[in-house]
Amino acid sequence: MRFSPFLEVKVKHATIVTVTLCSLLRFAATCIWAQGIPPYPKAVTGKAVLRETSMLPPPVNAPFTDPDFGETIVRITGPSTNGFDPQRTFFRTEASGEENEWNVDSTKFYVFATGGHNLAFGFDPSIMAVRSLPGALPGYGLEIPFGPGPTFSFADPDLIYGTPVQHGLIISSFRFSTRQIVPIIDTTTCGTVPAIGAGSGSLVSNDGDLSLSADDSRMSISEVGPQYGATMVIIVYDRKRGCRWYNTQTGQIGGRWGARGTAMGPTMPYYVQRAKLSLSGNYMKIQATSGNYFWDISTLNVSYCRKASGWHCSGYDAIGYNNMVNAAGAVDEMNIIKHPLRNPADIEPLVWPLTPPYHWDQEHHFSWNNVDAADSRPVCLSNYNYEGDPTINNAYDNEIVCVETDLVRSTVWRFAHHRAIWLSPWFNSQPLGTVSKDGRFFLFTSSWDLQVGWLINGAPRSDVWIVHLE
Repeated sequence: MRFSPFLEVKVKHATIVTVTLCSLLRFAATCIWAQGIPPYPKAVTGKAVLRETSMLPPPVNAPFTDPDFGETIVRITGPSTNGFDPQRTFFRTEASGEENEWNVDSTKFYVFATGGHNLAFGFDPSIMAVRSLPGALPGYGLEIPFGPGPTFSFADPDLIYGTPVQHGLIISSFRFSTRQIVPIIDTTTCGTVPAIGAGSGSLVSNDGDLSLSADDSRMSISEVGPQYGATMVIIVYDRKRGCRWYNTQTGQIGGRWGARGTAMGPTMPYYVQRAKLSLSGNYMKIQATSGNYFWDISTLNVSYCRKASGWHCSGYDAIGYNNMVNAAGAVDEMNIIKHPLRNPADIEPLVWPLTPPYHWDQEHHFSWNNVDAADSRPVCLSNYNYEGDPTINNAYDNEIVCVETDLVRSTVWRFAHHRAIWLSPWFNSQPLGTVSKDGRFFLFTSSWDLQVGWLINGAPRSDVWIVHLE
């Protein structure tokens, strides 16, 4: 793909401006650590190639030091976790990196197990110790009574949201201290056209993509479709104002607040692969097979960014309050960029300068649940070879890193090798990951160089790990 001249200008401009700012402010902390949050003083920030030291999988709940980067890692799951059959069970983190798998104070998290199990654990961040929560057997994770894709509250450390397995159209909350489910909204009452419910003829009730605004005042989910990854109705529920909806097959937008009518922008019908509410609660990023759509929720305005367009908005991404971060897919694999959701065509590079020789063998999974209202905190990601080659040839290969997003300077913090090897078609072999709200812990999936076992169907086992981002 040809590199956009717009991006070239931006990179050059950003480099010049940063040098000028840092020369003027070379004694100021704002120049050294422009993020406005505590830095990662132990992290590697240079571009030296760090090979992976061979290492057997450590035992569960025994923190150890990464031999190459010096960060602390702890293994969360193993072959005996929750008494599951190790030849039939793998563990992983949530697939997109968008669900909030950590509670707000980093004392709880959940992992996914084969068979649709969501298992919650307690965590002591001061010593990186995993514990069982009340209601679970000793050494076991607590089964969360929701279907795929639950998400922790951004405001209440005791609360998680999801949809009950038998009631996939009812968004509910679960409080750990009482172990009670409380219905929030039955989406069949949202007045969609056509109405959704048992008679809609759908094979899928929801797509497991529930997402929240930063204060839990709004929540969204995509529903109703012929199969998982192909839904057609996006519901946005505001606790004070009620429901709003967008039917992507008819183009109709309606609800109890905001503009009503036909979406202004794309005219073709499409199915939703995944939808994500921005933390501001003002935008939806909608993934489809042909590209991405961006809906300004209170309006009828929907922007469309097709794949391979000059907007460079395809591939894996992460959504903040009002911005999106993803890989540009141009020039170099580490060409990571930032777009405002109100105008995705506006592009700002985050990693610069990009110096030859350029490289093209690493894919990225992003997580930005630690983001602030200014969208200026680091975005975290796991890099992996998309052909399953574990060879490390360059800096950042097969690593967990975080990237500066405030546009003042360009810093990549490097923390660990994730030791995951992608084996198609086994999705759990990818280094899926989620950062904690405080930006201090990264929950990730790994087969530990294919050393944690194999399933009876020939798939690699995977377990879940936490690395301390210091």
